[in-house]
Amino acid sequence: MTYQRSSWLCSAISRKYGPACLRYYSQNTRTTPRAKAQSKIALIDAQSQFSPALVDSFHRRHDYLRISLTERCNLRCFYCMPSEGVELSPAHHILTDDEIIRLANLFVRSGVTKIRLTGGEPTVRKGLDGIIRRLNELRPFGLESIGMTTNGIALHRRLPLYIESGLTHLNLSLDTLDPFKFEIMTRRPGHDAVLRSLDTAIHSQGLRSVKLNVVVVKGLNDSEVLDFVKLTADKNISVRFIEFMPFTGNKWDKAKMVPSSQLLDIISKEYPSITRAPDELNDTARSWKIPGYAGSLGFISSMSDHFCSSCNRLRLTADGQIKVCLFDAKEVSLRDEMRRGASDGELLNVIGRAVQGKQEKHAGMEDIDVITNRPMILIGGIQPRKCRVQSWPSLPTQSYLLDNTPFLPHIYRRWSSSTSQSGLRLTHIGSDGRPCMVDVGNKDATKRSATASGRIYIPRSAYDLITGSGDADSTDKTIQKVRSKGDVISVAQLAAIMGCKRTADLIPLCHPLQISNVSVTLTPECGVRPVEQPGDEDASEYTIKCTATVACEGKTGVEMEALTAVSVGLLTVWDMLKAVAGKEMKIGEIIVTHKTGGKSGDFTRGS
Repeated sequence: MTYQRSSWLCSAISRKYGPACLRYYSQNTRTTPRAKAQSKIALIDAQSQFSPALVDSFHRRHDYLRISLTERCNLRCFYCMPSEGVELSPAHHILTDDEIIRLANLFVRSGVTKIRLTGGEPTVRKGLDGIIRRLNELRPFGLESIGMTTNGIALHRRLPLYIESGLTHLNLSLDTLDPFKFEIMTRRPGHDAVLRSLDTAIHSQGLRSVKLNVVVVKGLNDSEVLDFVKLTADKNISVRFIEFMPFTGNKWDKAKMVPSSQLLDIISKEYPSITRAPDELNDTARSWKIPGYAGSLGFISSMSDHFCSSCNRLRLTADGQIKVCLFDAKEVSLRDEMRRGASDGELLNVIGRAVQGKQEKHAGMEDIDVITNRPMILIGGIQPRKCRVQSWPSLPTQSYLLDNTPFLPHIYRRWSSSTSQSGLRLTHIGSDGRPCMVDVGNKDATKRSATASGRIYIPRSAYDLITGSGDADSTDKTIQKVRSKGDVISVAQLAAIMGCKRTADLIPLCHPLQISNVSVTLTPECGVRPVEQPGDEDASEYTIKCTATVACEGKTGVEMEALTAVSVGLLTVWDMLKAVAGKEMKIGEIIVTHKTGGKSGDFTRGS
C-alpha cells in the first residue's frame, strides 16, 4: 500500500469511525491477513459516503425513514382519527408502488439504513408483500432492516408471507387488554384478532424484534399498565408506553396525558428490582427490564421529555409529502416533483432543503400545532370523501370523560348484568352488553298512536308578545326582531312536525316508521305554575304548552316520535323568543300522556 493511499485511508477511517478505530487500524494493518481484510472493509465503508442532504443544520444524521403506504385504516382509534372522520386523498394522489420504491432507493443510497412501513393501516394496502420484497432488494445498497407498525387486525395469516418477503421488525398497536374497552377506543371490534397476531409474531422465527405500542390515556387505560408489564414475564416482547400526543381533531388534553415518569413510579413500586436497560442508538424509547422477565419495557415520552436531540427520523406520507418532524405542519411534496420529471439529483436537493428546515426541537406540549398539522392517521405513525365514524352513546355510569362522553366499561358491564339478574332488561342492550336495535321482525303491524306534551315557561313580556295582549311597543327593535322571524306558534308547529318525521335520524336506535298522521298544537297558557314549585308565588306562570299526537300502522310504537315532536316544537319557541326572554325561559314536563296499540296495550297517564 503506497504512502498516499495509506494516508488517505487513515484520514477516512478517522472521520467515519473516530480516533479509536484509527488506532486499531494502525496497530493491526501491518501484521495479519485478517487485519488486511479489515482494512479493505474499512476502505469500502469509507467510500460509502452519507449524503449531506440527510444531515440537518444541527448535525443530526437521518438514517431512518418511515413510509406511510395508505391513509385508510380498519380501526377508528380516537387519538388517531377525529370523531367526524378525515378527508381521504383521491386515489391518484397516493404514491404508486414504483414511486415508493424509487424514493426508498434514493433514500437508501443516500444513507438510510432502516425503513418502517406505516399507514393508516399498512396491511390494507394491496400488494404489501410485493412492496416489502422490492424493498428487501435494497439491502446491497445499505438497507439493514424493514419494519412495520400495524394494528394487527388482519395480520396473523399474512405475517409469514411478509417475513418471507423480508420483514424484520414488527410493532403492534394494542392499547387495552379489555375487549369491551378496545371497542370504545377503536370504535370497532377485533380485540381477539390482535391477540392472535401478537401470538403469531412472538412465535415467528424470522422477526428480529416484536414491540407492543400502548398509548396511555389518564382515566381510560392507565389502570392496565401493570397488566401489560406482566406480558413481558414469559414473552420476548418490548412493551412501549407512549404518551398521549396532540393531533388535529383528537381533542388532546394535558389532563389526559400521563407522563412516563409517573408510569415508571407505578411500575417501580410493584417491581423494585426494575433496572435501566441499554437503548438502541437513536431509539425513541427509554428501556427498562425486570430481572428474570423474558421481555422488556420502554417509555416514549414525546411530550414530557422529548428526544429531539437524537432524532434521526424522516417521514414520507401516503400522498408523497416529506415531513421532517411529526409535530411540524410543514410539508414538501416529492410526489409532485417526481411527476414533473425531476431527476434523482433534483429530488435529493428538495429533500436536503426540507431537512435543513428541521427545527432543533418541537414546540412545548402547550404550543403544539394541532390546527394546521395533519391528524395522526394521515401522517403515518402510529375520495375526496369522508371516512365517517359512528359515535358511541353515553353509558349510564360516569367515571371519566373522553371526548366529553362519559363511560366506564367494567361498571357498565356489571350494571347491565345486574339488571338482567333482577328481572329488568334494557331492550336496546344485547346479551353482550353492546347497544343494538330491537328486533321487530316477528311482530305484527297494527294501528298505533301516541300523544306527548310539554311546556316552556316564559316571562309575561314574551307571553304578551305572542298573544298580542299588553302594551308591547311595536317600535321596539328587539320586538321587531322576534316578529320578523314570523309567527312563533306557526313556525314551532311546523318544526315539530318536521322533527317528528326525522326521529329515526336523531335517535340512533329508533326504527324508521311510515307515519300516517301528525297533529301538533301549541297553546299559550296563563296561571300555570311549575310542578316543582307549587307554592312559590314568584314562579313564572306564563307558558306555552305543546301537544303532539302521532299515528302509524307498523310493528313498533310512536312514543319517541311524539316526544321528539314536542321537544323540537318547544326548542323552536325558545329560539324564536330568545331575544326577549333567553335568560328566563325553562322547558319541562315533557311526557307521554296517552298511547294505543301494541302488545303492552293502551295507556293513559293518570288512569
